Amino acid sequence: MMRSRSCPGEENRFLASHVAILRHSFRHWTGRELTPPGLSYDEAARYLYHAPVALLSHDASPDPVFDYANKTALELFGWSWEEITRMPSRLSAEPVARAERERLLRTVTEQGYIEDYCGIRIGRCGRRFRIENATVWNLLDPSGILCGQAALIRRWTFLEPETTQDAP
Repeated sequence: MMRSRSCPGEENRFLASHVAILRHSFRHWTGRELTPPGLSYDEAARYLYHAPVALLSHDASPDPVFDYANKTALELFGWSWEEITRMPSRLSAEPVARAERERLLRTVTEQGYIEDYCGIRIGRCGRRFRIENATVWNLLDPSGILCGQAALIRRWTFLEPETTQDAP
């Protein structure tokens, strides 16, 4: 998957080509749509960037690096676009939770996707939160080759102090 160093915006069509892979792969594995029906590629990319759910993806390198995060994910994790797209995705989990995260990613690789995932993540400056009701799926390029994984996080709870945020 080609990584862009530019934050999604009007000037790069909100990374519509990458979002097309997210949408196609989500539909392939789950049988559901990631966006409302009838949106063009550009409209879907804009919609997902501003969606009230957190959406992230990482590439398929041996130490996967984030290659996409929508606005909600950037705010949730507290990183800028430039920071997150240079960061190995394993660093989004605390060191003690990384083995559990690796098991999750292996399961997703083998099965294609997983629903209702829950786990602890860590944002910038150590802010911890529990993700709940997340879907994690494999990303397939147009040739059907694995090119990364994505996560859709619908609910999260900040652990210190404890507050819950549901996506509308």
